[in-house]
Amino acid sequence: MLSPFLRTFAHEMPRLLTAIAAPLVSDPTTIFVVVLLIILFAPIVMSKLRIPHIVGMVLAGVLVGPYGLNILAHDRSFEIFGSVGLLYIMFLAGLEMNLNDLQKYGARMTIFGALTFFVPFVIGYFVGVTLLGYTPAAAMLLACILSSNTLIAYPIVARYGLQKHRAVVLSVGSSMLALSLALLVLAAFSAAHRGGADVWFWLLFIGKVAVFSAAEVLIVPRLTRWFFNRYNDAVMLFIYTLSVLFISAAASSAIGLEGIFGAFVAGLIMNRYIPYVSPLMNRIEFIGNALFIPYFLIGVGMLTDLRVMFNGAATVWVVLCIVFFGTFGKAIAAYLSCLLFRLNLPSGHMMFGLTAAHAAGSIAMVMVGMGLMTADGQPLVDSTMLNGVVMMILFTCIISSVTVDRASQQILLHTKLHGPETSERHGDDEKMLLPLAHDDDADRLVRAAILMSNRRLNRGLIGLNVVYDDPYSTRKQNEGRRLLEKAVATAASADVRMQMQSRLATNIANGIKHAFKENDASEMLMGMHQRRSPGDPFWGAYTQGIITDINRQIMLCRFNRPLNLLRRIQVAIPSRVEFEAGFYRWVERLARLAENLGCRIVFHGRQETTAFIREYIQNRHPHVRAEYVLMEHWKELTSLAQQVNDDHLLVIITARKGTVSYKPSFEYLPRELDQFFTHCSLMILYPDQNGQPQDTMTFTAPQQQTDESAYEQLSAWLCRKVFRNGWTRTGS
Repeated sequence: MLSPFLRTFAHEMPRLLTAIAAPLVSDPTTIFVVVLLIILFAPIVMSKLRIPHIVGMVLAGVLVGPYGLNILAHDRSFEIFGSVGLLYIMFLAGLEMNLNDLQKYGARMTIFGALTFFVPFVIGYFVGVTLLGYTPAAAMLLACILSSNTLIAYPIVARYGLQKHRAVVLSVGSSMLALSLALLVLAAFSAAHRGGADVWFWLLFIGKVAVFSAAEVLIVPRLTRWFFNRYNDAVMLFIYTLSVLFISAAASSAIGLEGIFGAFVAGLIMNRYIPYVSPLMNRIEFIGNALFIPYFLIGVGMLTDLRVMFNGAATVWVVLCIVFFGTFGKAIAAYLSCLLFRLNLPSGHMMFGLTAAHAAGSIAMVMVGMGLMTADGQPLVDSTMLNGVVMMILFTCIISSVTVDRASQQILLHTKLHGPETSERHGDDEKMLLPLAHDDDADRLVRAAILMSNRRLNRGLIGLNVVYDDPYSTRKQNEGRRLLEKAVATAASADVRMQMQSRLATNIANGIKHAFKENDASEMLMGMHQRRSPGDPFWGAYTQGIITDINRQIMLCRFNRPLNLLRRIQVAIPSRVEFEAGFYRWVERLARLAENLGCRIVFHGRQETTAFIREYIQNRHPHVRAEYVLMEHWKELTSLAQQVNDDHLLVIITARKGTVSYKPSFEYLPRELDQFFTHCSLMILYPDQNGQPQDTMTFTAPQQQTDESAYEQLSAWLCRKVFRNGWTRTGS
């Protein structure tokens, strides 16, 4: 079993290297202050020098470490925070991967992973035997070290927002495959060297891996859905996520693999339940990028001893061979894969940069080699190889960071010049208004708006609370402001701006309509009316008035469970909806929602309508897992009840009277929803539709609508009379 590399390395360093004078700073509080100052000022200095921030952290660690100016002691804090930072990097890599791409590029990922393992492995073995004069056993250990890699530059990718780029997905998947193969070969080699690699060893090892994988796949998703469905406290959700991360890492280490493997698997499993634009994701990234990851990078720099370069020609030769051939083998694998997959050159640079760095796995493997003895009782790995590996870590971290930074800039430039037209390029009036009235649904409405908004435009949200102007208005306004403050906090936790507006009105509908017009909003997201009794109208007192007088997009929502637990979005589409003015707006919003939640979306409609939707999603959102099911007539809506489960979101695209896609059967929608779809989360969507301006009043347009017309009420009254009289005669 491989122990955490920082702990082992901290124990072995005093024995392997000469004694070092006491550091200038040894007090834990002062050490923490110095580290915080490095984290604060290193990016500022590095940005002036046009050097990636990650390189600055590593170089700062070299400068203040025991082999530099000897300012800081490499105490337990670097061991703990460093291990946490490394696990964080791997967890974020799994958390931010697109699982659809993982399936889509599975074959390419396997090929690239095999190449980035076997090419450096073969080169490392022959370099160890021929150029460095190592024994076959030591050369085998060196080959394992050179074939693994660490995603040290992944935070740079995250900063540029390229986590879902094809080259990044391939690099992350192949890195985990290469590391897993290297650890498996090392485990077999170590057992064989000790004489324990028999059949029972491999059966036990395979059994432990199978139990670990089954536990992760079967237990974690069920436990996560149960926990997220019952608890909504931000701190509890964050602590639960960290618990899953470190329990998985500890379990992975216990079965003979490195903890980083378990952290990556935990990220893949939690990927489905933590949307990329959610407040929880923002907190996870913030804590990692602000503290844990920089601590790890500084700790790596503190382990580097530049003085070994002046210890003689033999040491320099070992360092040069390990650094050059370790990087050269990864470069061959990356650019050969780029050529095989017909990717552009910036993608090849990205693949090389992400797979070139060595850190955790390399140190851990060296520690294992130092515990293995040769026939004459000497350690299999001497201090020269140890120094060479540590210097390789420093140089490959710098090479990886610089390469990934430049490749990211090139990919973004290439995307802007040759990428498809986006809504940002020809303008977008996106400005979402959220009327909030109830504590129990405000948080989920804000989260839904965040998931559907365009983060690149960053137009922000508008939170609105309207109360009746009556003797109790002051108390209600104070309650409304507290509600808006909670909504603003939720939006801020996801790094989204939100305006807060509170107003009095003698008519709630008019207050909302006036706010919509004054803010020049493009659409509205609001909760559905909460019915207090069976006789309470479906739409409530003012919803119909808002729908009638505002011809922009309105989304009425009822979320029965947290959004991140939704597994499918079912969309019911009427015919001729493609001719409405707001057709592509609601398609865009639903596509963003499905993409950010990572769930499947199913469109039920006529073939001519779904053809437009299919083309739009394939061009704008190719990562969305969309399905298209034929629904010839709107009367088939009730049949969807058998397909819509509790963890589904049913979206009904409807229309206002007098528009192209309006149908008389829409009048029966409240009755059908009450009868067939009370169990699921629901969204009723009124698209942008051509019509009269919001402030135009004519005699041809009704100014108020009710759930039932006078004709329907008269018809119902006659039916009751007829059936009652008929029953009375029959009974007599």
